[in-house]
Amino acid sequence: MNANVRKILAVLVAVVIVLGWYITIAGIGGVGPIQDKIKLGLDIKGGVYVVMEARPDEEKTTAEMRKLMDQTQAVIENRVNQLGLSEPVVTTEGENRIRVELPGAEDAEEAIKTIGKTAMLKFALADGTEVLDGSMVSDAGVTSDSRHGGYAISLEFNSAGAKAFGEATKKAYNRQVTPMPGSGYEGNEILIVLDDEVISAPGVRDGAIENGKAEITSGRPGGFPQEEAITLAALIRGGALPVNLVEITSSTRTATIGVDALEKSVIAGFIGLFLIFLIMFLGYRIMGFAANIALCLYIIVVLWVLVLLGGVLTLPGIAGIILSIGMAVDANVIIFARIREEIGNGKTIRAAIQSGFNRAMRTVIDSQVTTIIAALVLYFIGTSSVRGFALTLMIGIVISVFTAVAITRLYLGVLADSKALSKKKFFGMTEDNEPTFRIKKQLRIIKHRKVFYLASVAFIAIGMLLGSLSSWGFNYGIDFTGGTMMQLEMHKHVPEGDIQSVLADHGVNADIVYAGEGNTQAIIRTMQSLESDERTAIFETMQSKFGIEDADLLAVDNFGPSVSRELRSNAVKAILIASIGMLLYIILRFEWKFGIAAILGVAHDVLFVLAFYAIFRVTINNPFLAGILTVVGYSINDTIVVFDRIRENLGIMKRNKTEEIVDTSINQTLVRSIMTAATTVTVMIPMLILTSDAIREFILPLLVGVIVGCVSSITVSSPAYYQLAQATGGPKYKMKKSKKATDRRRNE
Repeated sequence: MNANVRKILAVLVAVVIVLGWYITIAGIGGVGPIQDKIKLGLDIKGGVYVVMEARPDEEKTTAEMRKLMDQTQAVIENRVNQLGLSEPVVTTEGENRIRVELPGAEDAEEAIKTIGKTAMLKFALADGTEVLDGSMVSDAGVTSDSRHGGYAISLEFNSAGAKAFGEATKKAYNRQVTPMPGSGYEGNEILIVLDDEVISAPGVRDGAIENGKAEITSGRPGGFPQEEAITLAALIRGGALPVNLVEITSSTRTATIGVDALEKSVIAGFIGLFLIFLIMFLGYRIMGFAANIALCLYIIVVLWVLVLLGGVLTLPGIAGIILSIGMAVDANVIIFARIREEIGNGKTIRAAIQSGFNRAMRTVIDSQVTTIIAALVLYFIGTSSVRGFALTLMIGIVISVFTAVAITRLYLGVLADSKALSKKKFFGMTEDNEPTFRIKKQLRIIKHRKVFYLASVAFIAIGMLLGSLSSWGFNYGIDFTGGTMMQLEMHKHVPEGDIQSVLADHGVNADIVYAGEGNTQAIIRTMQSLESDERTAIFETMQSKFGIEDADLLAVDNFGPSVSRELRSNAVKAILIASIGMLLYIILRFEWKFGIAAILGVAHDVLFVLAFYAIFRVTINNPFLAGILTVVGYSINDTIVVFDRIRENLGIMKRNKTEEIVDTSINQTLVRSIMTAATTVTVMIPMLILTSDAIREFILPLLVGVIVGCVSSITVSSPAYYQLAQATGGPKYKMKKSKKATDRRRNE
């Protein structure tokens, strides 16, 4: 690409960035601002979600259970659509669970009651007289309509139902029924009523039906469309085969809490972004400026990709976006370190940029793929909020690689074409080809590896010991132990003793924490899983006893013991699957010794973070799973960069000096490790200080893990590789011989 084409493209990209930010914030023409386009999750918009478990009276086969869940889903969808809420979502989870999301639900407790009540299906005459109920319907299915074409609904009744239905159709056919005034129904129609709503009103046209079988047709050419017939049959079956639904987990949020958390998150994000811009510019001069331009485009693309994918923005999702911004500079940092090395080898600025990008690409891809593996596992195993975090993180990683490779490279190429700007000092290099910022002292990590091992083992051992003690133990949240959290706004401070008295009257043992200005909010946490009616009773008692009729139930989280067991199981499963996936990838890309050493580093980081949580009694909850898996991905990311340099140095240094190779590789990548950790930590600190508890729960394990991951790649994984290599007769990895490798050996 010649210089003029690069300049034109650079101008066009700059225009796209400026225009993109303007459209994103203010909109233009028929395109509204992104705040009007992006879907907000329940934790921001307010509303309720509930997961209910179906518990049939008798054991059913897999096929029968699937059919029953389809019926139940159809009934619940019918109900939530009657609530008049925007975009309600009803989905099945696993074999026997229904998840219902109700954005904007104001009376969450009433909504949960409505969802969970047993379906009431009845058949009535046009005058309102009930003739049979859903228990008398044996089956309802879809059949072809031989008379009109299309589809019809077939009904079968039990013996009692057949008799009652025969008598009813006889009356209807003989016009012995007077319809309710103003109902609009005719005397020959049989009303099928579900939850007090008429879902179908077929007429009796060919005489009484006394054989226990009937067929509902549309009465028009073409019959019922297939989807409509399936839905109607499912609704009727749902009434005929009701199943008991038990609430096993639920969450309620008011819009007030969500909007406040969103505003704080956005502010924290912009502060973090500004700090990253500053660090990149000060650390890498004009290269940092080019990276900042790419980062501006990166943010716009991430947000609009979320919109195009129909993604829902949740508070954990925001955490994922902001974290991915911190990690987005990682690819740039790897590339910039290579460019400086090439300048140090005596190459011109233009040649150094070209060579730096080429040499860095393998490292960039390897390091990011391992993080994506962890995010994929998180997406498929985690719950909805955790999946939102994983999705935004994956999108961010992919786009960050594109912007680093394409956009940063474009602007660095333009800078290299400029005589005024293509000077070494603007690239952080002296005229003697030395970096202006470098760590002069060469670390001897392998020599002191036993000290690092001992320090890590001691910290982990203390944490695990404290975590195992009954008097101390891990501080599990209600989502891991089962229980209920209620956050009440009482508009005045109510003493803890008074609240405990009300809870005791209801047989509840709970911890109470105050929040809000003047401690007017009470957060009640109990390890008892309280049903909807129990929560309502507690709230109403407090309203009457404390004279606070205007009290608000701001948030509720409820986790049944079965969900808690699953979360613990999924946490272990996710870490194992992610570790195995990354191990296989590293073995394929490197060799088995690198893979084993990397996984040892991951195990160290997971145990270290757990020990930190045990020692400082930090709550372990559902977001912790997202945090720990991201730590796994990040730890591998950092380790891969060091290992890639070891692999390269194996081809250009004497192999009988393994200690020197590893130490040299660590020192060559040390600045990159520090810069990546610094930018990632920097973007998280404002989030930790300014945002809500929901985001802090994601950020804290990440903050600890990023620091530990950076250190462990140097003090644990690299020494582990050294010892494995020594134990197996030295490094066996073979570099492919090429002219580039020969040239590199000559230059260095």
